[in-house]
Amino acid sequence: MFLHFSLSSSSLHSTEAMLAPSFPNNIPSHLGLRLLRAALNVRDFKRAHQLFDNILQPDPTTCSTLISALTTHGLPNEAIKIYASFRARGINPHKQVFLAVAKACAVSGDVLRVKEVHDDAARCGVMSDVFIANALIHAYGKCKCVDGARRVFDDLVVRDVVTWTSLSSCYVNCGFPRKGLNVLREMGWNGVKPNPVTLSSILPACSELKDLKSGKGIHGFVVRHGMIENLFVCSALVSLYAKCLSVREARAVFDLMPRRDVVSWNGVLTAYFTNKEYEKGFSLFLQMSRDGVKADEATWNAVIGGCMENGRIEEAVEILRKMQKMGFKPNEITISSILPACSFSESLRMGKEIHCYVFRHWKVGDLTSTTALLYMYAKCGDLNLSRNVFNMMRRKDVVAWNTMIIANAMHGNGKEVLFLFDKMLLSRIKPNSVTFTGVLSGCSHSRLVEEGVQIFNSMGRDHLVEPDANHYSCVVDIYSRAGRLNEAYEFIQRMPMEPTASAWGALLGACRVYKNVELAKISAKKLFEIEPNNPGNYVSLFNILVSAKLWSEASKIRILMKERGITKTPGCSWLQVGNRVHTFVVGDKNNMESDKIYNFLDELVEKMKMAGYKPDTDYVLQDIDQEEKAESLCNHSEKLAVAFGILNLNGQSTIRVFKNLRICGDCHNAIKYMSKVVGIVIVVRDSLRFHHFKNGNCSCKDLW
Repeated sequence: MFLHFSLSSSSLHSTEAMLAPSFPNNIPSHLGLRLLRAALNVRDFKRAHQLFDNILQPDPTTCSTLISALTTHGLPNEAIKIYASFRARGINPHKQVFLAVAKACAVSGDVLRVKEVHDDAARCGVMSDVFIANALIHAYGKCKCVDGARRVFDDLVVRDVVTWTSLSSCYVNCGFPRKGLNVLREMGWNGVKPNPVTLSSILPACSELKDLKSGKGIHGFVVRHGMIENLFVCSALVSLYAKCLSVREARAVFDLMPRRDVVSWNGVLTAYFTNKEYEKGFSLFLQMSRDGVKADEATWNAVIGGCMENGRIEEAVEILRKMQKMGFKPNEITISSILPACSFSESLRMGKEIHCYVFRHWKVGDLTSTTALLYMYAKCGDLNLSRNVFNMMRRKDVVAWNTMIIANAMHGNGKEVLFLFDKMLLSRIKPNSVTFTGVLSGCSHSRLVEEGVQIFNSMGRDHLVEPDANHYSCVVDIYSRAGRLNEAYEFIQRMPMEPTASAWGALLGACRVYKNVELAKISAKKLFEIEPNNPGNYVSLFNILVSAKLWSEASKIRILMKERGITKTPGCSWLQVGNRVHTFVVGDKNNMESDKIYNFLDELVEKMKMAGYKPDTDYVLQDIDQEEKAESLCNHSEKLAVAFGILNLNGQSTIRVFKNLRICGDCHNAIKYMSKVVGIVIVVRDSLRFHHFKNGNCSCKDLW
């Protein structure tokens, strides 16, 4: 199917079943050219190469013809060898040879070869030729060598529109978009009018910089000079407006295009999805099909990513299935886009299926895919599989290290977090802001106070990373979880920026555990000002006041919530059994096995009591919504989910339950006893972290 795959450099010189007939030596140049073209017409590159070697004095046309043919058919390195043999004969190249070999160098991406050709051209005195100079600037650009391109440009006396376009494009492609725009301005000052190629190559610089002002200026130029019907210019304009989230402008350019390629459709699709206009984006996707426009990989990835960004998990999975039915194979972008669907739905089974796909299709070397995999496993509650993926990665960038550190932090493995951080530094990977957020979070969940404070103090001093409000909040959490509430409060007061809700929330949460009413009131008051509509803050203070038997003050909090129209988010727990996700709320009776679940719980509680479990009825009194009306603590959603999981173990030794709120104190205690009585591992992820229950103990050491 791909013919050029069979035309490798080795095949040109290997022994074949049918050898070309021998050729006489010293073939005349004019006859050699005719024979060479005949061989090239049937793509017999071996014969062409032999002919060239037997031409006594190959002229420039013969040489450039063979070089161009080899380059066109995917053999640029062979083309460059032809040029080298031509020079080895002591023949000075002609203009057309330089043009042909410069193109071959551009395709090969070998900057050393470009420099050799550049030096040859300088020795031959042809560098003043604008066409050769343009070809070399283009070649340097393809090899991402800005200095070489600039050197050729600066040595030119006469520059045409192609010269300026090649240099500006070189800057953009090499990651210097601002310099690319500066070249465009210089071009105007020198009286050279940009053409459509110039504009379509420089507009991506505006997109990358999100420089809407410059982009609109170029748009105006396009309209004034009659280039608005150029497909490539319009596609670049659509992409610019899409990147800058100017959806109306993107759609306006799109609607006025006389012809639209799939790139322009993808640009508007992406703009809608990125701007959270899911319905319009999906409607445009359906219109593509109606208009007979064939979606490409980028289209499918844009739609899948758009579904994910807008919380349409089921739609994203369905689009993935349609994509595969249409014959498209998911690539690295698809995989990294869809894996969060497994994380959000905690579908470990689907995540494993995607992992198998990655392994089967040899995408295990892709950093983006493997990093997304290890995060997915961690979010789905299987840290061991995360470790396996991480350990198999041959190359690890800062994102991979950060992800593994954060994974261990959310599972409460503080010492492992510190070990990974040290190993990361030894690997000469420079930590960034996200790294320190993960490390400090790991220290807080494991009560590693001194270690956490030491790392915080080292951020700016040793690693040149300035701590932000998030890092300060992590330190507050470190002090708070360790019960050092006064130090946490003093640290908040010393913060160089305004304390965030995260800082005050960490202190308030610890006040509930350590029963510090005064600091709880101070924290809650601040939180009511910062985020007045967050029900969790009111509920936390209410529970603290009830525990302290301050009924009157607790009643005022309840009244305040009613006055402000704030209701507590209902508690919900879920787990996957087979292909289905089963959801439970407090007092749930909707499950087909409800009677079986409650009967099993009653039996289990009796065994738990014999093992030492005592229900904490305070947690019934503290709830202010549906759970307040529950007659028994057995009605809590997490207990129902765990019981259902135990009843449907099917030979497994671990069940994983997820909850949208923090696990309540009695449920936390009860699930410890469940793990002991039943003899299994129970993993519960609440809104803050993962809890691993095993043999009557929890990984959080009861400081949830």
